[in-house]
Amino acid sequence: MAELTDIRETVRERYAHAAKVAAQGGYDQARALESESGCCGSGQLICSPADETGVFGGTLYDEATGADVPQAAINASLGCGVPTAVADLHEGETVLDLGSGAGADVLISARRVGSTGRAIGLDMTDEMLELARANAAEAGVENVEFLKGYLEDMPLPDASVDVVISNCVINLSGDKPRVIREAARVLRHGGRFAVSDVIADPDMDDATRADMAAWTGCVAGALTETEFRAALDAAGFEDIEIRETHRVHEHAAAAIIRARKP
Repeated sequence: MAELTDIRETVRERYAHAAKVAAQGGYDQARALESESGCCGSGQLICSPADETGVFGGTLYDEATGADVPQAAINASLGCGVPTAVADLHEGETVLDLGSGAGADVLISARRVGSTGRAIGLDMTDEMLELARANAAEAGVENVEFLKGYLEDMPLPDASVDVVISNCVINLSGDKPRVIREAARVLRHGGRFAVSDVIADPDMDDATRADMAAWTGCVAGALTETEFRAALDAAGFEDIEIRETHRVHEHAAAAIIRARKP
């Protein structure tokens, strides 16, 4: 439990800083700060929207996907994909975004499920929650809710959501199988799991895995494809699909991961 707490605090500190940067200086300041420390194996401060390689951040959202969402929410995205593009959301559904950050995917989801649906963002970082609520207010989106909590202990009832999405966050948890079990618990029967995440290569070296700094860079904490499949299977998911989208590191790739609760 101590290790999980340590990892949480490391991740929380880095992402709290990212939220402050986004809120105070936006995209340009994030770009200026990137050279301060290494992350993602490529000398970046965070997996940020200012990632000029285009493997992380707001550059992954096209104009259509980000329509009607404040640019600040897109700019502050720290993810490795666009889970809303593959979640196949429908009118009236309830969507849960794990590690919702500045709220971009929550706001996109809210537009897609319509006024009869609901989009919930879950994050442990006060600064990110504040930024997300401000972005929702700016966008005038009312069918959203942002909750403070941990992915390993989601503050939601059993069988209460139709879709779980996440953008490059599950890999940051110190207990990923528990996160996946929690996702299965809160999903209704027939519910869908559709996330973007980082998948480690089977031959990732021990030094990279052991590097705590890389937990906030989406690499050291990543499961291999085999490990992710096993965790989903153990949690009771079916129709598991894992598809690599692009390389993000010498030892890892971004992937779309989809599955269904029976």
